Amino acid sequence: MTRLVAWLAFVLLCMGLAPAVAGGGEDLAGIWLTAAGDAKVRISPCGDGLCGVIVWLKSPIDPATGKPQIDDKNANKSLAKRLIVGLNIFSAMRPAGKKWSGKIYNADDGKTYSSELHLAGIKKLEVRGCVMSFLCGGETWTKVADIAVASAGQ
Repeated sequence: MTRLVAWLAFVLLCMGLAPAVAGGGEDLAGIWLTAAGDAKVRISPCGDGLCGVIVWLKSPIDPATGKPQIDDKNANKSLAKRLIVGLNIFSAMRPAGKKWSGKIYNADDGKTYSSELHLAGIKKLEVRGCVMSFLCGGETWTKVADIAVASAGQ
């Protein structure tokens, strides 16, 4: 009987901790419209972190070239020819308490910033970027679609 009680306590404990261990990444999974409305980013679990891939641009064609938008503001010339659509803008985005912390790439200026993400309400995501941890700015993205996220057991 004692083993049964201990086992049930263990199962209940694990069930209660599962969302905390996941870090809320499933809550962030979906398609998010940037504050300016010029891009949509698909956030999904990727490895032990999150990926944020640009899946739509309001202006996907560069008017100067008539070709798809590329990462032409990137200082690294080997990366400057990458297509913007399909670009993962998150790196090392890991759970940090109730937030996610890592790096975010801004294709508008070709720079990478320290970043934090956290849910700011129903279908609202606060995205914050900082230079030197005290020069910070942020914006709120709006969730426009959910996506199905498969688990390893499926």
